[in-house]
Amino acid sequence: MNFSKELEDIIASIGDKKPTLFLHACCAPCSSYVLEYLSSHFDITLFFYNPNIFPADEYNKRLNELKRLVKEMGLDIKIIEGEYNSDEFFEIAKGLENLPEGGERCKKCYRLRLQKTAQLANSLGYDYFCTTLSISPYKNAEWINEIGNALAGELEVDFLPSDFKKKNGYKRSIELSREYNLYRQNFCGCVFSKAKAEEKIKHEG
Repeated sequence: MNFSKELEDIIASIGDKKPTLFLHACCAPCSSYVLEYLSSHFDITLFFYNPNIFPADEYNKRLNELKRLVKEMGLDIKIIEGEYNSDEFFEIAKGLENLPEGGERCKKCYRLRLQKTAQLANSLGYDYFCTTLSISPYKNAEWINEIGNALAGELEVDFLPSDFKKKNGYKRSIELSREYNLYRQNFCGCVFSKAKAEEKIKHEG
């Protein structure tokens, strides 16, 4: 599936009034290009819900960088902060702790965050929900869209298909991160990805 083309087709069909979009954000660098791309087409609310991020200091650092980015980009965008409860992540990761990055644990993590996003998008009456996650070359866009479409069917709120890394989206996010001097973390967020990143640095050092 060409998720990038699907998104382009939806944007092309938009009339004079911007649809509302409840956009899950994982961090400022990933959000930078997505906001640049979508803010002229949708009335966006950002949802920062990432119970996978560990420790709490890292969580707060990423949240504050997202707030700074939105302010410095001059965007009139509201940020809703989800509850930070790392137990939610550790519960879905049970038995999957030793799997490599990019496996079943990550897929469950995508669903955890997208499910909460879809639930709120539905209850708050948004036209669409989506996530910035697909901009990362380390994230499985097919899984993200598969989960999003399934949740759309369950919760009766439209999912906005995406593969934001395409068409130089990831490259542009790096450029914007430099422009705004954003903190770019060297691990996805969870304790397992943090351990892997630290091991990599140790070996390279």
